[in-house]
Amino acid sequence: MKLLVINPNISDDVTALIESEALRSASPGTELVVRTAGHGVEYIETRFESLIAAGAVAEIMAEYTAEAAGSPAASAKIDGVVVAAFGDPGMPALKELADVPVIGITEAALCAAALQGHRFSIIAISDRIRPWYLDCVERFGLGGRLASIRSINESLNAIGSVQQDFKETLLALSRQAVTEDGADVVILAGAPLAGLARELRGQIPVPVVDGISAGIRMAEAVVGLQSGPHRAGAFAPPPVKARRGLSEALDAALAAA
Repeated sequence: MKLLVINPNISDDVTALIESEALRSASPGTELVVRTAGHGVEYIETRFESLIAAGAVAEIMAEYTAEAAGSPAASAKIDGVVVAAFGDPGMPALKELADVPVIGITEAALCAAALQGHRFSIIAISDRIRPWYLDCVERFGLGGRLASIRSINESLNAIGSVQQDFKETLLALSRQAVTEDGADVVILAGAPLAGLARELRGQIPVPVVDGISAGIRMAEAVVGLQSGPHRAGAFAPPPVKARRGLSEALDAALAAA
């Protein structure tokens, strides 16, 4: 199968982290197409930044909609999409655009955590990001199982070096989530932390979920189910109506949908 993995922020350093962990997580035979948002912000912390990122993700998805005849990537038919930023920018609305499964790393990580324990904690890269993450957990109906959201409360030097700069802080926050908040599972949230769960394995006394790894494996599983596309219901394609000012690829994707 072929998965389109999209980094919704503009940081190439983060895309490299995403790709490395995605390659380690993917099953043999899974091909990955990894893309970076064409516009947006360095990293996403707020609801408004998520709104900007959603449009960038939609543009990339539209390029890979096989039915969009004018799309430069139209021949590269994909089997599923992974939105690789915690908070799942544009989700669940993006599920309306494609006829293949679209999986966000937040929903994947939450599902993985819920399968491994009753209460989970999220470890985040900034205090500012916490309200948005709380919204996401509640939207998925798992607010009652959230033990805590703990976060780094210092300025970041660079988004691509968060793991190196704050490894001990992230480890301490994870342990506090277990001992003080009662977490049965810890989620290391966000693409900048991709791969850190592997490095910290054995140092945290509960299962640790990596969002990128969860996103890839869940996407493979859902694609493998061959459940079929949405043709009705809440995630049916948008209805036909007049459009103006859209990119060629996005307009074609909507027309095909």
